[in-house]
Amino acid sequence: MEVKDIVLAVIMVIGGLAFFLYGMSVMSSGLEKMAGGKMEQALKKLTSNWMLSLLLGTAITIVLQSSSSLTVMLVGLVNCGVMEVSQTVVVIIGANIGKTFTTWLLCLMGVDTEGPLWLSLLNPEYFSLIFALIGALLMMSNSGSGQKKNIGNILVGFAVLMYGMVLMKDAVGPLKDSTEFQQLLTKFDNPILGVLVGTGVTGIIQSSAASIGILQTLADNTGTITFGMAIPIIMGQNIGTCVTALISSIGVNNNAKKVGVIHIAFNVIGTVIFLTVYEILDMTIGFEFSSWTINSIGIAIVHTVFNILTTFLLLPFAKYLEKIADLVLPDKGAGEDAKHQHTLLDKRVLTTPSVAVAECENASQNMALLAVETVLLSVSLLTDFDEKLAKKVYENEEKLDNYEDRIGSSLVQLSTMALSERDSQVSSRVLRAIGDFERLGDHAINIVQSAEEIHGHGLEFSEGAQQELAVLTAALEEILQNTYQVYKSHNEVEAANIEPLEQVIDYLTRDIRANHIQRLQKGSCTIEMGFVLNDILINFERVSDHCSNIAVSVIETSHNMFETHSYLSKVKFGNKNFNENFEVFSRKYKLPGTI
Repeated sequence: MEVKDIVLAVIMVIGGLAFFLYGMSVMSSGLEKMAGGKMEQALKKLTSNWMLSLLLGTAITIVLQSSSSLTVMLVGLVNCGVMEVSQTVVVIIGANIGKTFTTWLLCLMGVDTEGPLWLSLLNPEYFSLIFALIGALLMMSNSGSGQKKNIGNILVGFAVLMYGMVLMKDAVGPLKDSTEFQQLLTKFDNPILGVLVGTGVTGIIQSSAASIGILQTLADNTGTITFGMAIPIIMGQNIGTCVTALISSIGVNNNAKKVGVIHIAFNVIGTVIFLTVYEILDMTIGFEFSSWTINSIGIAIVHTVFNILTTFLLLPFAKYLEKIADLVLPDKGAGEDAKHQHTLLDKRVLTTPSVAVAECENASQNMALLAVETVLLSVSLLTDFDEKLAKKVYENEEKLDNYEDRIGSSLVQLSTMALSERDSQVSSRVLRAIGDFERLGDHAINIVQSAEEIHGHGLEFSEGAQQELAVLTAALEEILQNTYQVYKSHNEVEAANIEPLEQVIDYLTRDIRANHIQRLQKGSCTIEMGFVLNDILINFERVSDHCSNIAVSVIETSHNMFETHSYLSKVKFGNKNFNENFEVFSRKYKLPGTI
Protein backbone atom coordinates (compact mmCIF):
# COMPACT_ATOMS: atom_id res chain seq x y z
CA MET A 1 0.00 0.00 0.00
CA GLU A 2 1.18 3.50 -0.80
CA VAL A 3 1.40 6.22 1.84
CA LYS A 4 -1.61 7.95 0.28
CA ASP A 5 -3.73 4.81 0.59
CA ILE A 6 -2.67 4.30 4.20
CA VAL A 7 -3.56 7.89 5.13
CA LEU A 8 -6.96 7.68 3.45
CA ALA A 9 -7.66 4.34 5.14
CA VAL A 10 -6.79 5.79 8.55
CA ILE A 11 -9.08 8.77 7.92
CA MET A 12 -11.93 6.43 6.93
CA VAL A 13 -11.40 4.30 10.05
CA ILE A 14 -11.43 7.39 12.27
CA GLY A 15 -14.54 8.72 10.51
CA GLY A 16 -16.25 5.35 10.75
CA LEU A 17 -15.43 5.18 14.46
CA ALA A 18 -16.87 8.66 14.93
CA PHE A 19 -20.12 7.65 13.20
CA PHE A 20 -20.21 4.43 15.23
CA LEU A 21 -19.84 6.23 18.58
CA TYR A 22 -22.33 8.95 17.65
CA GLY A 23 -24.88 6.43 16.40
CA MET A 24 -24.52 4.40 19.57
CA SER A 25 -25.04 7.55 21.66
CA VAL A 26 -28.20 8.51 19.74
CA MET A 27 -29.59 4.97 19.87
CA SER A 28 -28.93 4.53 23.60
CA SER A 29 -30.43 7.97 24.30
CA GLY A 30 -33.64 6.93 22.56
CA LEU A 31 -33.76 3.62 24.44
CA GLU A 32 -33.12 5.41 27.72
CA LYS A 33 -35.97 7.87 27.13
CA MET A 34 -38.35 5.02 26.40
CA ALA A 35 -37.33 3.42 29.69
CA GLY A 36 -37.98 6.72 31.50
CA GLY A 37 -37.30 6.62 35.24
CA LYS A 38 -37.93 2.87 35.40
CA MET A 39 -34.21 2.05 35.44
CA GLU A 40 -33.58 4.07 38.60
CA GLN A 41 -36.65 2.63 40.32
CA ALA A 42 -35.63 -0.92 39.38
CA LEU A 43 -32.09 -0.41 40.65
CA LYS A 44 -33.36 0.58 44.08
CA LYS A 45 -36.13 -2.01 44.37
CA LEU A 46 -34.73 -5.15 42.77
CA THR A 47 -31.12 -5.27 43.96
CA SER A 48 -32.00 -7.24 47.10
CA ASN A 49 -32.28 -10.43 44.97
CA TRP A 50 -29.08 -11.60 43.25
CA MET A 51 -30.88 -13.14 40.27
CA LEU A 52 -32.92 -9.98 39.64
CA SER A 53 -29.76 -7.89 40.09
CA LEU A 54 -27.97 -9.97 37.47
CA LEU A 55 -30.83 -9.66 34.99
CA LEU A 56 -31.16 -5.96 35.80
CA GLY A 57 -27.48 -5.29 35.10
CA THR A 58 -27.80 -7.17 31.81
CA ALA A 59 -30.97 -5.36 30.73
CA ILE A 60 -29.82 -1.84 31.64
CA THR A 61 -26.50 -2.38 29.82
CA ILE A 62 -28.42 -3.41 26.69
CA VAL A 63 -30.52 -0.23 27.00
CA LEU A 64 -27.53 2.03 27.61
CA GLN A 65 -25.37 0.08 25.12
CA SER A 66 -22.48 0.48 27.53
CA SER A 67 -21.39 -1.33 30.70
CA SER A 68 -19.17 1.62 31.62
CA SER A 69 -22.18 3.98 31.49
CA LEU A 70 -24.02 1.74 33.94
CA THR A 71 -20.99 1.70 36.24
CA VAL A 72 -20.74 5.50 36.11
CA MET A 73 -24.43 5.64 37.06
CA LEU A 74 -23.81 3.28 39.98
CA VAL A 75 -20.87 5.41 41.14
CA GLY A 76 -23.16 8.44 41.23
CA LEU A 77 -25.99 6.61 43.03
CA VAL A 78 -23.62 5.27 45.69
CA ASN A 79 -22.01 8.69 46.09
CA CYS A 80 -25.38 10.30 46.86
CA GLY A 81 -26.42 7.50 49.20
CA VAL A 82 -29.20 6.01 47.07
CA MET A 83 -27.48 2.61 46.87
CA GLU A 84 -25.00 0.67 48.98
CA VAL A 85 -21.80 -0.80 47.52
CA SER A 86 -23.05 -4.34 48.21
CA GLN A 87 -26.09 -3.70 45.99
CA THR A 88 -23.94 -2.84 42.98
CA VAL A 89 -21.71 -5.95 42.83
CA VAL A 90 -24.09 -8.35 41.05
CA VAL A 91 -25.45 -5.53 38.86
CA ILE A 92 -21.89 -4.92 37.61
CA ILE A 93 -21.46 -8.65 36.93
CA GLY A 94 -24.70 -8.62 34.92
CA ALA A 95 -23.45 -5.64 32.94
CA ASN A 96 -20.62 -7.77 31.56
CA ILE A 97 -23.17 -10.12 30.02
CA GLY A 98 -25.31 -7.26 28.70
CA LYS A 99 -22.45 -5.68 26.77
CA THR A 100 -22.17 -8.80 24.56
CA PHE A 101 -25.49 -7.88 22.90
CA THR A 102 -23.90 -5.22 20.68
CA THR A 103 -21.21 -7.66 19.58
CA TRP A 104 -23.86 -10.04 18.25
CA LEU A 105 -25.70 -7.16 16.61
CA LEU A 106 -22.55 -6.24 14.68
CA CYS A 107 -22.24 -9.80 13.39
CA LEU A 108 -25.04 -9.00 10.96
CA MET A 109 -22.48 -7.02 8.96
CA GLY A 110 -21.06 -10.38 7.87
CA VAL A 111 -24.27 -11.55 6.18
CA ASP A 112 -23.53 -12.61 2.59
CA THR A 113 -24.76 -9.95 0.18
CA GLU A 114 -24.07 -12.13 -2.89
CA GLY A 115 -26.95 -14.48 -2.08
CA PRO A 116 -30.74 -14.05 -2.52
CA LEU A 117 -32.40 -10.68 -1.98
CA TRP A 118 -34.04 -11.71 1.31
CA LEU A 119 -30.65 -12.74 2.70
CA SER A 120 -28.98 -9.52 1.54
CA LEU A 121 -31.66 -7.49 3.27
CA LEU A 122 -30.61 -9.06 6.57
CA ASN A 123 -27.32 -7.20 6.26
CA PRO A 124 -27.51 -3.89 8.22
CA GLU A 125 -25.65 -2.22 5.37
CA TYR A 126 -28.99 -2.31 3.55
CA PHE A 127 -31.84 -2.63 6.05
CA SER A 128 -30.35 0.11 8.27
CA LEU A 129 -31.00 2.54 5.40
CA ILE A 130 -34.69 1.64 5.60
CA PHE A 131 -34.50 2.16 9.36
CA ALA A 132 -32.92 5.58 8.75
CA LEU A 133 -35.81 6.65 6.51
CA ILE A 134 -38.49 5.43 8.94
CA GLY A 135 -36.65 7.00 11.87
CA ALA A 136 -36.27 10.34 10.11
CA LEU A 137 -39.98 10.44 9.27
CA LEU A 138 -40.90 9.67 12.88
CA MET A 139 -38.52 12.36 14.18
CA MET A 140 -39.84 15.02 11.79
CA SER A 141 -43.49 14.19 12.39
CA ASN A 142 -45.13 17.11 14.25
CA SER A 143 -48.12 14.99 15.19
CA GLY A 144 -46.04 12.17 16.59
CA SER A 145 -45.94 11.37 20.28
CA GLY A 146 -42.79 11.53 22.37
CA GLN A 147 -42.46 7.75 22.17
CA LYS A 148 -42.60 7.84 18.37
CA LYS A 149 -39.77 10.36 18.28
CA ASN A 150 -37.77 8.16 20.67
CA ILE A 151 -38.26 5.21 18.32
CA GLY A 152 -37.13 7.46 15.48
CA ASN A 153 -33.95 8.30 17.42
CA ILE A 154 -33.26 4.61 17.99
CA LEU A 155 -33.68 3.74 14.31
CA VAL A 156 -31.57 6.66 13.05
CA GLY A 157 -28.92 5.98 15.68
CA PHE A 158 -28.73 2.35 14.61
CA ALA A 159 -28.39 3.38 10.96
CA VAL A 160 -25.57 5.84 11.73
CA LEU A 161 -23.82 3.21 13.87
CA MET A 162 -23.96 0.68 11.03
CA TYR A 163 -22.80 3.26 8.50
CA GLY A 164 -19.74 3.74 10.69
CA MET A 165 -19.12 0.00 10.50
CA VAL A 166 -19.42 0.14 6.68
CA LEU A 167 -16.84 2.93 6.52
CA MET A 168 -14.41 0.94 8.67
CA LYS A 169 -15.02 -2.21 6.60
CA ASP A 170 -14.23 -0.37 3.36
CA ALA A 171 -11.13 1.17 4.93
CA VAL A 172 -9.55 -2.06 6.20
CA GLY A 173 -10.44 -4.21 3.17
CA PRO A 174 -7.17 -3.51 1.29
CA LEU A 175 -5.12 -4.51 4.35
CA LYS A 176 -5.51 -8.21 3.53
CA ASP A 177 -3.03 -7.77 0.66
CA SER A 178 -0.59 -5.64 2.68
CA THR A 179 2.67 -7.39 3.68
CA GLU A 180 3.33 -4.68 6.27
CA PHE A 181 0.02 -5.48 7.96
CA GLN A 182 0.82 -9.20 7.91
CA GLN A 183 4.16 -8.54 9.61
CA LEU A 184 2.49 -6.36 12.23
CA LEU A 185 0.02 -9.12 13.10
CA THR A 186 2.81 -11.57 13.90
CA LYS A 187 3.64 -9.48 16.96
CA PHE A 188 0.19 -10.23 18.41
CA ASP A 189 1.18 -13.83 18.99
CA ASN A 190 2.32 -12.51 22.39
CA PRO A 191 -0.82 -12.76 24.60
CA ILE A 192 0.34 -10.08 27.02
CA LEU A 193 0.76 -7.62 24.14
CA GLY A 194 -2.73 -8.57 22.93
CA VAL A 195 -4.24 -7.81 26.35
CA LEU A 196 -2.41 -4.47 26.51
CA VAL A 197 -3.55 -3.46 23.02
CA GLY A 198 -7.16 -4.42 23.76
CA THR A 199 -7.04 -2.52 27.05
CA GLY A 200 -5.34 0.53 25.55
CA VAL A 201 -7.57 0.95 22.49
CA THR A 202 -10.76 0.45 24.53
CA GLY A 203 -9.53 2.80 27.25
CA ILE A 204 -8.75 5.54 24.71
CA ILE A 205 -12.10 5.44 22.89
CA GLN A 206 -13.93 4.44 26.13
CA SER A 207 -16.19 1.96 24.39
CA SER A 208 -15.64 -1.81 24.34
CA ALA A 209 -18.41 -2.13 21.73
CA ALA A 210 -16.52 0.18 19.36
CA SER A 211 -13.16 -1.54 19.88
CA ILE A 212 -14.72 -4.97 19.36
CA GLY A 213 -16.46 -3.58 16.27
CA ILE A 214 -13.05 -2.60 14.90
CA LEU A 215 -11.72 -6.08 15.65
CA GLN A 216 -14.72 -7.69 13.94
CA THR A 217 -14.22 -5.47 10.90
CA LEU A 218 -10.55 -6.44 10.66
CA ALA A 219 -11.40 -10.11 11.07
CA ASP A 220 -14.13 -10.16 8.42
CA ASN A 221 -12.40 -8.03 5.82
CA THR A 222 -8.75 -9.11 6.07
CA GLY A 223 -9.09 -12.80 6.94
CA THR A 224 -5.79 -12.62 8.83
CA ILE A 225 -6.92 -12.50 12.49
CA THR A 226 -6.69 -15.86 14.29
CA PHE A 227 -8.39 -17.12 17.45
CA GLY A 228 -5.01 -17.07 19.20
CA MET A 229 -4.62 -13.35 18.42
CA ALA A 230 -8.22 -12.37 19.15
CA ILE A 231 -8.73 -14.06 22.53
CA PRO A 232 -6.17 -11.95 24.50
CA ILE A 233 -7.33 -8.77 22.73
CA ILE A 234 -10.97 -9.46 23.65
CA MET A 235 -10.00 -10.04 27.27
CA GLY A 236 -8.04 -6.79 27.26
CA GLN A 237 -11.06 -4.97 25.85
CA ASN A 238 -13.06 -6.07 28.89
CA ILE A 239 -10.44 -4.46 31.14
CA GLY A 240 -10.27 -1.29 29.03
CA THR A 241 -14.00 -0.65 29.43
CA CYS A 242 -13.36 0.01 33.15
CA VAL A 243 -11.38 3.18 32.40
CA THR A 244 -14.51 5.35 32.18
CA ALA A 245 -15.72 4.19 35.59
CA LEU A 246 -12.30 4.80 37.17
CA ILE A 247 -12.19 8.32 35.75
CA SER A 248 -15.69 9.00 37.08
CA SER A 249 -14.55 7.90 40.56
CA ILE A 250 -12.35 10.97 40.91
CA GLY A 251 -13.72 13.29 43.60
CA VAL A 252 -16.34 10.93 45.04
CA ASN A 253 -16.57 9.44 48.52
CA ASN A 254 -14.77 6.25 49.48
CA ASN A 255 -17.76 3.96 48.96
CA ALA A 256 -18.42 5.30 45.47
CA LYS A 257 -14.78 4.70 44.50
CA LYS A 258 -15.21 1.05 45.46
CA VAL A 259 -17.73 0.61 42.62
CA GLY A 260 -15.01 1.30 40.05
CA VAL A 261 -12.60 -1.01 41.89
CA ILE A 262 -15.17 -3.84 41.83
CA HIS A 263 -15.72 -3.35 38.09
CA ILE A 264 -12.02 -3.57 37.23
CA ALA A 265 -11.39 -6.39 39.74
CA PHE A 266 -14.05 -8.54 38.07
CA ASN A 267 -12.54 -8.13 34.62
CA VAL A 268 -8.88 -8.39 35.69
CA ILE A 269 -9.49 -11.55 37.75
CA GLY A 270 -11.46 -13.12 34.90
CA THR A 271 -8.74 -12.25 32.38
CA VAL A 272 -5.88 -13.53 34.55
CA ILE A 273 -7.62 -16.84 35.31
CA PHE A 274 -8.92 -17.70 31.86
CA LEU A 275 -5.96 -16.39 29.87
CA THR A 276 -3.59 -18.35 32.11
CA VAL A 277 -5.65 -21.53 31.76
CA TYR A 278 -5.96 -21.05 27.99
CA GLU A 279 -2.22 -20.46 27.47
CA ILE A 280 -1.17 -23.40 29.68
CA LEU A 281 -3.55 -25.80 27.94
CA ASP A 282 -2.56 -24.46 24.52
CA MET A 283 1.12 -25.06 25.28
CA THR A 284 0.57 -28.53 26.77
CA ILE A 285 -2.19 -30.21 24.79
CA GLY A 286 -2.46 -27.64 21.99
CA PHE A 287 -5.69 -26.10 20.69
CA GLU A 288 -6.05 -26.66 16.97
CA PHE A 289 -8.48 -23.75 16.67
CA SER A 290 -5.86 -21.25 17.89
CA SER A 291 -4.42 -21.01 14.39
CA TRP A 292 -7.81 -20.83 12.68
CA THR A 293 -8.85 -17.47 11.25
CA ILE A 294 -11.68 -15.88 13.19
CA ASN A 295 -14.65 -13.89 11.89
CA SER A 296 -17.14 -11.56 13.57
CA ILE A 297 -19.32 -14.44 14.76
CA GLY A 298 -16.29 -16.17 16.29
CA ILE A 299 -15.38 -12.92 18.07
CA ALA A 300 -18.93 -12.63 19.40
CA ILE A 301 -18.78 -16.24 20.64
CA VAL A 302 -15.42 -15.72 22.39
CA HIS A 303 -16.61 -12.43 23.92
CA THR A 304 -19.86 -13.98 25.18
CA VAL A 305 -18.31 -17.23 26.46
CA PHE A 306 -15.59 -15.34 28.31
CA ASN A 307 -18.06 -13.04 30.08
CA ILE A 308 -20.52 -15.83 30.91
CA LEU A 309 -17.78 -18.11 32.26
CA THR A 310 -16.33 -15.25 34.31
CA THR A 311 -19.81 -14.56 35.65
CA PHE A 312 -20.37 -18.18 36.69
CA LEU A 313 -16.90 -18.32 38.21
CA LEU A 314 -17.08 -15.12 40.26
CA LEU A 315 -20.79 -14.80 41.03
CA PRO A 316 -20.56 -17.16 44.07
CA PHE A 317 -17.73 -14.96 45.33
CA ALA A 318 -19.50 -11.64 44.79
CA LYS A 319 -19.06 -10.61 48.43
CA TYR A 320 -15.30 -11.16 48.10
CA LEU A 321 -15.19 -8.64 45.25
CA GLU A 322 -16.54 -6.13 47.75
CA LYS A 323 -13.88 -7.21 50.24
CA ILE A 324 -11.19 -6.65 47.61
CA ALA A 325 -12.54 -3.12 47.19
CA ASP A 326 -12.42 -2.70 50.98
CA LEU A 327 -8.76 -3.79 51.01
CA VAL A 328 -7.84 -1.45 48.15
CA LEU A 329 -9.83 1.45 49.67
CA PRO A 330 -10.08 0.88 53.44
CA ASP A 331 -12.62 2.96 55.32
CA LYS A 332 -11.12 5.92 57.13
CA GLY A 333 -11.73 7.17 60.63
CA ALA A 334 -14.72 9.21 61.77
CA GLY A 335 -12.98 12.48 60.92
CA GLU A 336 -12.37 11.38 57.36
CA ASP A 337 -15.92 10.08 56.99
CA ALA A 338 -17.25 13.52 57.86
CA LYS A 339 -15.44 14.89 54.80
CA HIS A 340 -17.00 12.30 52.52
CA GLN A 341 -20.65 12.35 53.34
CA HIS A 342 -23.20 11.43 50.69
CA THR A 343 -23.48 14.00 47.95
CA LEU A 344 -26.93 15.29 47.12
CA LEU A 345 -27.65 14.64 43.43
CA ASP A 346 -24.21 13.58 42.28
CA LYS A 347 -23.30 15.11 38.91
CA ARG A 348 -22.41 11.67 37.52
CA VAL A 349 -26.09 10.73 37.63
CA LEU A 350 -26.70 13.51 35.07
CA THR A 351 -24.98 11.36 32.45
CA THR A 352 -28.23 9.35 32.39
CA PRO A 353 -30.98 12.03 32.18
CA SER A 354 -33.95 9.75 32.96
CA VAL A 355 -32.22 8.52 36.13
CA ALA A 356 -31.23 12.09 37.04
CA VAL A 357 -34.85 13.29 36.70
CA ALA A 358 -36.03 10.43 38.92
CA GLU A 359 -33.37 11.30 41.50
CA CYS A 360 -34.40 14.98 41.42
CA GLU A 361 -37.97 13.88 42.07
CA ASN A 362 -36.88 11.65 44.97
CA ALA A 363 -34.79 14.46 46.42
CA SER A 364 -37.74 16.86 46.14
CA GLN A 365 -39.92 14.38 48.04
CA ASN A 366 -37.31 14.24 50.79
CA MET A 367 -37.27 18.03 50.72
CA ALA A 368 -41.07 18.10 51.00
CA LEU A 369 -41.02 15.85 54.07
CA LEU A 370 -38.29 17.93 55.69
CA ALA A 371 -40.22 21.15 55.00
CA VAL A 372 -43.42 19.77 56.55
CA GLU A 373 -41.59 18.43 59.61
CA THR A 374 -39.77 21.75 60.06
CA VAL A 375 -42.97 23.82 59.98
CA LEU A 376 -44.73 21.46 62.40
CA LEU A 377 -41.71 21.57 64.71
CA SER A 378 -41.72 25.37 64.70
CA VAL A 379 -45.46 25.44 65.44
CA SER A 380 -44.98 23.13 68.46
CA LEU A 381 -42.49 25.61 69.93
CA LEU A 382 -45.24 28.22 70.28
CA THR A 383 -46.69 26.26 73.22
CA ASP A 384 -43.66 24.28 74.41
CA PHE A 385 -40.44 26.14 73.68
CA ASP A 386 -37.15 24.21 73.58
CA GLU A 387 -33.84 25.82 72.66
CA LYS A 388 -32.42 22.64 71.06
CA LEU A 389 -35.50 22.15 68.90
CA ALA A 390 -35.41 25.80 67.87
CA LYS A 391 -31.82 25.30 66.73
CA LYS A 392 -32.98 22.25 64.79
CA VAL A 393 -35.44 24.41 62.84
CA TYR A 394 -32.62 26.76 61.81
CA GLU A 395 -30.48 23.78 60.71
CA ASN A 396 -33.36 22.32 58.70
CA GLU A 397 -33.93 25.63 56.97
CA GLU A 398 -30.31 25.58 55.76
CA LYS A 399 -30.82 22.04 54.49
CA LEU A 400 -33.90 23.19 52.58
CA ASP A 401 -31.88 25.99 50.99
CA ASN A 402 -29.28 23.42 49.94
CA TYR A 403 -31.98 21.16 48.52
CA GLU A 404 -33.40 23.98 46.42
CA ASP A 405 -29.97 24.98 45.15
CA ARG A 406 -28.86 21.47 44.19
CA ILE A 407 -32.17 20.30 42.73
CA GLY A 408 -32.67 23.56 40.84
CA SER A 409 -29.13 23.49 39.40
CA SER A 410 -29.55 19.87 38.32
CA LEU A 411 -32.87 20.58 36.64
CA VAL A 412 -31.40 23.57 34.80
CA GLN A 413 -28.64 21.33 33.44
CA LEU A 414 -31.18 18.69 32.49
CA SER A 415 -33.28 21.27 30.65
CA THR A 416 -30.49 21.53 28.05
CA MET A 417 -30.72 17.79 27.37
CA ALA A 418 -33.27 15.91 25.31
CA LEU A 419 -35.83 14.56 27.79
CA SER A 420 -38.79 12.29 27.27
CA GLU A 421 -42.28 13.79 27.58
CA ARG A 422 -42.75 12.16 30.99
CA ASP A 423 -39.37 13.37 32.28
CA SER A 424 -40.10 16.91 31.08
CA GLN A 425 -43.40 16.82 32.95
CA VAL A 426 -41.72 15.59 36.14
CA SER A 427 -38.99 18.24 35.82
CA SER A 428 -41.60 21.00 35.51
CA ARG A 429 -43.50 19.79 38.57
CA VAL A 430 -40.37 19.50 40.70
CA LEU A 431 -38.95 22.85 39.58
CA ARG A 432 -42.21 24.60 40.47
CA ALA A 433 -42.53 22.90 43.86
CA ILE A 434 -39.04 23.29 45.33
CA GLY A 435 -39.41 27.06 45.64
CA ASP A 436 -42.54 26.58 47.74
CA PHE A 437 -40.82 23.97 49.93
CA GLU A 438 -37.94 26.37 50.53
CA ARG A 439 -40.36 29.15 51.48
CA LEU A 440 -42.01 26.84 54.01
CA GLY A 441 -38.64 26.72 55.75
CA ASP A 442 -38.47 30.53 55.79
CA HIS A 443 -41.91 30.74 57.42
CA ALA A 444 -40.84 28.11 59.95
CA ILE A 445 -38.00 30.44 60.96
CA ASN A 446 -40.46 33.34 61.34
CA ILE A 447 -42.70 31.19 63.56
CA VAL A 448 -39.72 30.18 65.71
CA GLN A 449 -38.80 33.83 66.12
CA SER A 450 -42.33 34.50 67.38
CA ALA A 451 -41.93 31.57 69.78
CA GLU A 452 -38.61 33.00 70.97
CA GLU A 453 -40.26 36.36 71.59
CA ILE A 454 -43.09 34.77 73.58
CA HIS A 455 -40.63 32.70 75.62
CA GLY A 456 -38.05 35.46 76.07
CA HIS A 457 -40.54 38.07 77.31
CA GLY A 458 -42.68 35.71 79.34
CA LEU A 459 -45.76 36.47 77.24
CA GLU A 460 -48.93 34.40 77.21
CA PHE A 461 -52.00 34.39 75.02
CA SER A 462 -55.43 34.74 76.51
CA GLU A 463 -57.46 31.57 76.94
CA GLY A 464 -59.68 32.47 73.97
CA ALA A 465 -56.67 33.11 71.71
CA GLN A 466 -55.11 29.81 72.76
CA GLN A 467 -58.27 27.90 71.88
CA GLU A 468 -58.52 29.61 68.50
CA LEU A 469 -54.85 28.98 67.71
CA ALA A 470 -55.35 25.31 68.58
CA VAL A 471 -58.08 25.05 65.93
CA LEU A 472 -55.97 26.89 63.37
CA THR A 473 -52.93 24.75 64.18
CA ALA A 474 -54.94 21.55 63.63
CA ALA A 475 -56.08 22.83 60.23
CA LEU A 476 -52.50 23.79 59.34
CA GLU A 477 -51.19 20.36 60.33
CA GLU A 478 -53.77 18.66 58.10
CA ILE A 479 -53.05 20.80 55.06
CA LEU A 480 -49.31 20.22 55.47
CA GLN A 481 -49.65 16.45 55.83
CA ASN A 482 -52.13 16.26 52.94
CA THR A 483 -49.90 18.37 50.71
CA TYR A 484 -46.94 16.07 51.31
CA GLN A 485 -49.00 12.99 50.46
CA VAL A 486 -50.42 14.69 47.36
CA TYR A 487 -46.96 15.66 46.12
CA LYS A 488 -45.54 12.21 46.83
CA SER A 489 -48.39 10.28 45.18
CA HIS A 490 -49.26 12.83 42.44
CA ASN A 491 -52.90 12.24 43.33
CA GLU A 492 -54.93 14.84 41.42
CA VAL A 493 -58.17 14.05 43.26
CA GLU A 494 -56.61 14.66 46.67
CA ALA A 495 -54.77 17.69 45.30
CA ALA A 496 -58.13 19.29 44.51
CA ASN A 497 -59.04 19.04 48.22
CA ILE A 498 -56.12 21.25 49.30
CA GLU A 499 -57.60 24.50 48.01
CA PRO A 500 -60.88 24.31 50.01
CA LEU A 501 -58.88 23.75 53.22
CA GLU A 502 -56.58 26.65 52.31
CA GLN A 503 -59.65 28.87 51.96
CA VAL A 504 -60.90 27.73 55.39
CA ILE A 505 -57.51 28.66 56.90
CA ASP A 506 -57.76 32.11 55.29
CA TYR A 507 -61.18 32.61 56.91
CA LEU A 508 -59.92 31.32 60.26
CA THR A 509 -57.06 33.83 60.31
CA ARG A 510 -59.51 36.61 59.37
CA ASP A 511 -61.90 35.66 62.19
CA ILE A 512 -59.10 35.29 64.76
CA ARG A 513 -57.88 38.82 63.95
CA ALA A 514 -61.42 40.17 64.37
CA ASN A 515 -61.83 38.32 67.68
CA HIS A 516 -58.51 39.70 68.91
CA ILE A 517 -59.71 43.26 68.29
CA GLN A 518 -62.81 42.52 70.36
CA ARG A 519 -60.67 41.13 73.19
CA LEU A 520 -58.40 44.13 72.94
CA GLN A 521 -61.38 46.48 73.30
CA LYS A 522 -62.53 44.52 76.35
CA GLY A 523 -59.05 44.68 77.87
CA SER A 524 -58.58 40.91 77.97
CA CYS A 525 -55.58 41.04 75.63
CA THR A 526 -52.62 43.39 75.06
CA ILE A 527 -51.35 45.24 71.99
CA GLU A 528 -47.95 43.54 72.36
CA MET A 529 -49.55 40.10 72.12
CA GLY A 530 -51.57 41.38 69.19
CA PHE A 531 -48.38 42.06 67.22
CA VAL A 532 -47.07 38.58 67.97
CA LEU A 533 -50.42 37.01 67.08
CA ASN A 534 -50.57 38.89 63.79
CA ASP A 535 -47.08 37.67 62.83
CA ILE A 536 -48.10 34.09 63.58
CA LEU A 537 -51.33 34.41 61.58
CA ILE A 538 -49.49 35.88 58.59
CA ASN A 539 -47.03 32.99 58.54
CA PHE A 540 -49.76 30.37 58.99
CA GLU A 541 -51.66 31.91 56.11
CA ARG A 542 -48.54 32.01 53.90
CA VAL A 543 -47.79 28.37 54.70
CA SER A 544 -51.25 27.35 53.53
CA ASP A 545 -50.79 29.46 50.38
CA HIS A 546 -47.63 27.54 49.51
CA CYS A 547 -49.47 24.26 50.13
CA SER A 548 -52.07 25.44 47.63
CA ASN A 549 -49.35 26.28 45.09
CA ILE A 550 -47.82 22.82 45.43
CA ALA A 551 -51.18 21.08 44.98
CA VAL A 552 -51.96 23.23 41.94
CA SER A 553 -48.55 22.40 40.39
CA VAL A 554 -49.37 18.69 40.68
CA ILE A 555 -52.66 19.21 38.84
CA GLU A 556 -51.37 21.63 36.23
CA THR A 557 -48.25 19.72 35.19
CA SER A 558 -50.36 16.58 34.77
CA HIS A 559 -52.42 18.45 32.17
CA ASN A 560 -49.63 20.71 30.81
CA MET A 561 -51.41 23.80 32.12
CA PHE A 562 -49.50 26.66 33.68
CA GLU A 563 -52.10 29.33 34.45
CA THR A 564 -52.36 29.15 38.24
CA HIS A 565 -54.58 32.18 38.78
CA SER A 566 -57.12 31.22 36.13
CA TYR A 567 -57.16 27.66 37.48
CA LEU A 568 -57.84 28.82 41.04
CA SER A 569 -60.56 31.18 39.88
CA LYS A 570 -62.22 28.33 38.02
CA VAL A 571 -61.96 26.07 41.08
CA LYS A 572 -63.27 28.54 43.64
CA PHE A 573 -66.21 30.08 41.86
CA GLY A 574 -69.19 27.92 41.04
CA ASN A 575 -67.40 24.62 41.57
CA LYS A 576 -69.64 22.07 43.29
CA ASN A 577 -66.84 19.87 44.66
CA PHE A 578 -64.98 22.89 46.01
CA ASN A 579 -68.08 24.16 47.79
CA GLU A 580 -68.84 20.76 49.31
CA ASN A 581 -65.30 20.26 50.58
CA PHE A 582 -65.19 23.82 51.87
CA GLU A 583 -68.32 23.18 53.95
CA VAL A 584 -66.84 19.96 55.35
CA PHE A 585 -63.62 21.67 56.44
CA SER A 586 -65.53 24.69 57.78
CA ARG A 587 -67.55 22.46 60.11
CA LYS A 588 -64.44 20.48 61.11
CA TYR A 589 -62.41 23.58 61.99
CA LYS A 590 -64.86 25.86 63.71
CA LEU A 591 -63.68 28.46 66.21
CA PRO A 592 -65.02 28.22 69.77
CA GLY A 593 -68.23 30.22 70.18
CA THR A 594 -68.98 30.17 66.43
CA ILE A 595 -72.49 29.09 65.52
